[in-house]
Amino acid sequence: MPEFPVRRMSLLIEEIHHEGGPLAAVPRLRGAVMAVVKNPFAGTHVTEIQDAMETLKPLGLMMTDRLIAALGGLDGIDGYGKGAMVGERGEAEHGALWHVPGGYSMRARLGESRAIVPSAMKVSPMGSSLDVPLAHINAAYVRSHFDAITISVPDAPRADEIVFVLAMSKGPRVHSRMGGLEVWQIKGEDGLR
Repeated sequence: MPEFPVRRMSLLIEEIHHEGGPLAAVPRLRGAVMAVVKNPFAGTHVTEIQDAMETLKPLGLMMTDRLIAALGGLDGIDGYGKGAMVGERGEAEHGALWHVPGGYSMRARLGESRAIVPSAMKVSPMGSSLDVPLAHINAAYVRSHFDAITISVPDAPRADEIVFVLAMSKGPRVHSRMGGLEVWQIKGEDGLR
């Protein structure tokens, strides 16, 4: 089984009070946790890599727990997303290893969460940024929760590393007014509406 030793971890918490309009009654919180890990597949092409997702599950759970704690607990978390930046000796598929351990770890801790966990990944040089998409945890069509959080780790990913990211939010975008499906209209039947 390949190993993904962690070199460093970072947390980012944003508190958004306004976007040029009036102050929000309750500030919106967005947060991300990043783990910089060694890429065991860097510099080679390995055909069968899916088993590595199992190895990454404990990391996903640990990162989820840290992010929930940093956001002040489970109460109010209603948006999520994930991402990965792969160093130049890797390939995008190495970032795709994060789909199951990242997404399912958040779902395991957040309880009911039926919507797909939006994701972004890329192969990138050290110091790059990644816009990690966010969406509502129970209904993908809730426009008020379409958002992103931009992350960057200044000294990562090195050529033989991956930066795995989990992101969560509390509440809609400040000043959301684009209509569409509202939170109170969620039926929770299929993860879409």
